[in-house]
Amino acid sequence: MGEIGTGTAITFASGFLAEIIDISGPGGSRESVQMSHMLTTTAHIFSPVDLVDWGELTIELLFNPGTTPPIGSAEEIVTITFPNSAGTTWTFTGFMTGMEPAIPLEDRMTTTVTIKVDGDISIA
Repeated sequence: MGEIGTGTAITFASGFLAEIIDISGPGGSRESVQMSHMLTTTAHIFSPVDLVDWGELTIELLFNPGTTPPIGSAEEIVTITFPNSAGTTWTFTGFMTGMEPAIPLEDRMTTTVTIKVDGDISIA
């Protein structure tokens, strides 16, 4: 059964803190290699590669102009802690690749940051 995301937290080894509105990703993908040959007669044959690309994590945050997200920092340990009863965490190394503030008239200021996952995700 699905769960509600309220209470999910993200921590950064650098100590960066933010008020999270929404989290998207990371999502994994892997390539395939076409293995068809001259005796293949009905459909192409494919084999999966071994390496997974975990993609990017996109986080929408409340924007605080006095606290800059670590866009220029080196990769660091990022941990997502889910609010379920087991306290599941996803931990990975990543680095910020994007930051885009939104400052609307008469509404909350937000920023969307993008973090590239570098390597595998540890689920505990």
